[in-house]
Amino acid sequence: MRAVVFEKYQSAPVLTEVEKPTPGPGEVLLKVAGAGACHSDVAVFREFDKEHGPAQLRPSFVLGHESSGWVEEIGPGVGAGIEVGAAYLVYGPMGCGHCPACSRGQDTYCENAATMPHLAAGLGRDGGMAEYVAVPARNLVPLGDADPVAAAPLSDAGLTPYHAIKKSLPVLQKGGATALVIGLGGLGQLGVQIIRALTGATVIATDTKPDAMRRAEESGAVTVPGGPDQAAAIRDITGGRGVDAVFDFVGAAPTIALAMASVALQGRVTVVGIAGGTYEWGFYGVPYEVELTSTYWGTIEELHEVVALYRAGRITPDVEVFELDDALEAYRRLEAGELSGRAVVAPHGTVSAS
Repeated sequence: MRAVVFEKYQSAPVLTEVEKPTPGPGEVLLKVAGAGACHSDVAVFREFDKEHGPAQLRPSFVLGHESSGWVEEIGPGVGAGIEVGAAYLVYGPMGCGHCPACSRGQDTYCENAATMPHLAAGLGRDGGMAEYVAVPARNLVPLGDADPVAAAPLSDAGLTPYHAIKKSLPVLQKGGATALVIGLGGLGQLGVQIIRALTGATVIATDTKPDAMRRAEESGAVTVPGGPDQAAAIRDITGGRGVDAVFDFVGAAPTIALAMASVALQGRVTVVGIAGGTYEWGFYGVPYEVELTSTYWGTIEELHEVVALYRAGRITPDVEVFELDDALEAYRRLEAGELSGRAVVAPHGTVSAS
């Protein structure tokens, strides 16, 4: 079968022939419906080397850590409830399966991660940027009759903001609450929608791209363009008090600084983006009792909740679909910043399981 493979450090992936996987004990084989192209993939094949980056992400492996598909084959030992032909979303993280974190479905914080051979499907273990992928049955979330191609990014671009927003609900579930979304790529756009779906908060959004801000406005956000008076403009919208919860989907030093300059007394700033920015904290430099924290991905239970929002029509990923032949072009456009939505590679086209 054909697959997009990360073959060597600091080099673009390749589209090549690999062996079709066979599901092992407790696994299923999926005919891939869609696989999202993520900036994390770019970091893996452009920035990492033997000295920089987790050992589990050494080449080579098939990319694609946000994917969906139809069950093609069921491996030995899989219990009842998994149906051949049914559509599922894949929970990408794969921990040891028996530590406290994995037991509660939070494989992202597996206590034995250092001893694992991989971090996730598509991150160390062969992922979904291929015609077929084998995954543990435990990692499947049913999609019902929802479109699995458009759903693919939900396993990361939907789950990651959902987890961050859910942890910030205590400061958002009140009258007059406000939230700020910094960075309106795939995660930020879904972040705006999720905040609107879960809370009554006013959502403020900012980005450097006018088209991205326009799409956020269509989802109900109030937008603020970049510039020297950006933080002041955000505070003006809140009547001067600042924002209750800030979600930075970039994570660069300037965006973290903007977040801390915009947050309210007893507010919460969550850095979700992994651009590597730093922030120098001072006691009198920010309002009292402000929390500055980070999150990473989410739990499988939360992915079930994300899918429920999707199936109810409360959130809609903005996707641009590519054929497998064009997967490398999708990554090129992602790197160049030329995409307006999430690139999704559909190896079998936008067709049903048949």
